[in-house]
Amino acid sequence: MSRLDRTLIADLAPFQGMHAADLDTMLGQARSMRIVKETAIFEQEGEAHSFFLLLDGHVRVVKTTPDGQQVIVRYISPGELLGIARALGRTTYPASAIAAVDCVALAWPSRLWSEFAAAFPSFGANTYKAVGARLQDAHARVIEMSTEQVDRRVAHALLKLIQQTGRKTEDGLLIDFPLSRQDIADMTGTTLHTVSRLMTVWEERGLVKSGRQKVTVVQPHKLLLLAEGHVDK
Repeated sequence: MSRLDRTLIADLAPFQGMHAADLDTMLGQARSMRIVKETAIFEQEGEAHSFFLLLDGHVRVVKTTPDGQQVIVRYISPGELLGIARALGRTTYPASAIAAVDCVALAWPSRLWSEFAAAFPSFGANTYKAVGARLQDAHARVIEMSTEQVDRRVAHALLKLIQQTGRKTEDGLLIDFPLSRQDIADMTGTTLHTVSRLMTVWEERGLVKSGRQKVTVVQPHKLLLLAEGHVDK
């Protein structure tokens, strides 16, 4: 990994404020890996042996409930850390991480977590900031699931994904990784039937376009109004 150029990570949020020599030290202890689409990077309750930085691709984080239901907790985009169980005081992974597309990542042994956080204060502070943001997001999701109607939850989910990964096309903002209607249902705590019905209605109204595992938000402003409850279904 010594041949890896530090500029690959220097501008990423977890590493901002770090000195060049410190970046080289971290990279020197990383290993690169390629993950084939639909492969598990780690599994829920498995030993937290490593933490990772996603360089390319998208990863969905999936939590299995005690009754066996799978919920997509979030999607990880390039430049984000994942598998940071040690930052949460855990020795096992709280959820599974599945490659939504072919991915490239860096991996470090989890035993290095505390060393890096102590030796490189910027890295530790940046990472705990990210953990805090994710916990806040999870709290907001719980509130959405318990208080909002399904159409608003689905609208919020699509808006979050275009904010995270949206790519401009002639039709609108394309969510730039494969996304099925079942995935949307798993993100929003509803059924495939309900999501399919909503997406059909929204396509007829010109809000979205969808195809085989592709979703484009055509009118994000109108979808935002719907998400906030300002327009009729």
